[in-house]
Amino acid sequence: MSKSNLLIRPKGTTGLVHEVTPASAGWTYVGFALHKLAEGEVTGGESGTQELCLVLVGGKARISVNGVDLGEIGERMSPFEGAPWAVYVPQGATWAADATTDLELAVCAAPGGGDYPARVIPPGTHPRISRGTGANVRHVYNIMPEDDGAAHSLLVVEVITPQGNTSSYPPHKHDQDNLPHESQLEETYFHRLNPPQGFAFQRVYTDDRSLDEAMAVEDGDVTLVPRGYHPVATTAGYDLYYLNVMAGPKRVWKFHNAAEHEWLLK
Repeated sequence: MSKSNLLIRPKGTTGLVHEVTPASAGWTYVGFALHKLAEGEVTGGESGTQELCLVLVGGKARISVNGVDLGEIGERMSPFEGAPWAVYVPQGATWAADATTDLELAVCAAPGGGDYPARVIPPGTHPRISRGTGANVRHVYNIMPEDDGAAHSLLVVEVITPQGNTSSYPPHKHDQDNLPHESQLEETYFHRLNPPQGFAFQRVYTDDRSLDEAMAVEDGDVTLVPRGYHPVATTAGYDLYYLNVMAGPKRVWKFHNAAEHEWLLK
């Protein structure tokens, strides 16, 4: 059985279980890490030349940036239980997270720039959006969308896809720096399933099929989208959560639909 270069399984069940860097992914902009901590454990780091978005996938933590205590944040114990809490960390900063419950903490990264302050992003900062109809319905929580101007390059969003539905569909891509028609954005997907023994499918492919990978995605997996279309399909009985991190030359999300599937939008 061949191994996909785009599918990353978690390395263990505690501590730093994912660490995607531009170097490990073979691209330029996006980084992603995931920490799984028990109550009382602490993690942290330095943003360096990157800006970060700390997303509490599940659990609560006391967060500080540059030694300033931002308080205990978090509400849901599972990503299927409501909207996220998050923290923006600018470039050149130190941060720490002290888990006050069991904690699943995502660290989303992209090149920093400008003079943006650290800030808490509470639930309700951006409204939940439902997209699609019928078996293509999915529910979107924007955490750092493009119309939220307080960042240099980072775009972060969560999506819940109900059991049996498709998502990131009709297939779309954003791999050309060709605004206003399309923006070039690398992207990671961090997947969770409810119940966790489920699975979903993701395909990443280009028009000429020079890239064409179909992956069975399980709970806790990360998938990489360096270019091409990237639809996702859930299976009956299992809801899918994914956390997207995107970044590229410009902080704009402008995608191009696969022409042969655009009829689905009519």
